[in-house]
Amino acid sequence: MKINIRINGTRYTTLESLHEIDDSQVVDFLREWYNAEEYVIGHTSGSTGAPKEIRLLKKDMLASARITNDFFHIGADSRLLLCLSPRYIAGKMMIVRTLLSGADLRTVKVSSSPLKDTDGEFDLVAMVPMQVETSLSTPETAQRFTRVKQVIIGGAAISVRMEKQLQTVPTACYCTYGMTETVSHVALRDINGKGKSPFYFALGDVHFETDERGCLVIRAPHLQQQRFVTNDIARLIDDTRFEWLGRHDNVINSGGVKLFPERIEAKIALFVEQRFFIMPEEDARLGQRAVLVIEGRAWDEEQKKQLLEQLRQELHPYEIPKKIYFREHFMETYSGKIIRKLI
Repeated sequence: MKINIRINGTRYTTLESLHEIDDSQVVDFLREWYNAEEYVIGHTSGSTGAPKEIRLLKKDMLASARITNDFFHIGADSRLLLCLSPRYIAGKMMIVRTLLSGADLRTVKVSSSPLKDTDGEFDLVAMVPMQVETSLSTPETAQRFTRVKQVIIGGAAISVRMEKQLQTVPTACYCTYGMTETVSHVALRDINGKGKSPFYFALGDVHFETDERGCLVIRAPHLQQQRFVTNDIARLIDDTRFEWLGRHDNVINSGGVKLFPERIEAKIALFVEQRFFIMPEEDARLGQRAVLVIEGRAWDEEQKKQLLEQLRQELHPYEIPKKIYFREHFMETYSGKIIRKLI
């Protein structure tokens, strides 16, 4: 079968020639892409349990890639970097964007520091926050980061600290909003530059509304399903822009005040280097109260007192953790997300 993709500067035109590519996951995806099925197999993130197998329509993936390529001006002269596993939607979509545009796809081993062995410039790179943080941690990789024209960051929320750090780099950085079911992102948020904003904006003809819970409902006419109900609480600015507040599952009702752990955590990240999370705990007076759980050995009383003093300067009184707990190691889901429980 004839194919047409450029990887690491070499154009491949037959499935048989793919054996020359030194990345079995890329080869596996391309063989699946060029088979007779109308779909490829993907897996949900596993945020609330084991990842579920899902069929991703190839025509939906092409439609999603077209919207992204149009927004970022990706064409045959572009250079993309694949530093995420093609087993997941973010990695799969970088390959599809390459197939659609005719761009040159550079591949590197998936790691926390994907830019360390790269050279030259890139027009678009997709990373998770940990990869961005590591890339900015040394002068050498930070310099290489500046050679990336545009970066899309997804998979987890970025911290306030990282957002401040990204204000000093020339690379245009965007947070992504989407899920496996929507075939990658359907909205972006400008992190830095002149367009910097706390609001996500829709791509293509995507529109938003909210349901009776205050959760975001996505209308994506370029996809076969078209309507997706999420568990993300959002504040609509209009039908194409929204502010993400947090997961409905995580909301804490403290004395009638709704607390959004993800927003509180973004502020706490300025003062705590270890992994941590905010969770609810039963309270006789408030119903629920927010408590902080930190990974690692327990701090002494002076350290905890100092942290709470810092948090009083940043948080609303209701948001200040009423207790601080420590756990040696956090439990994680299949996809590596923290399980927000005192296990």
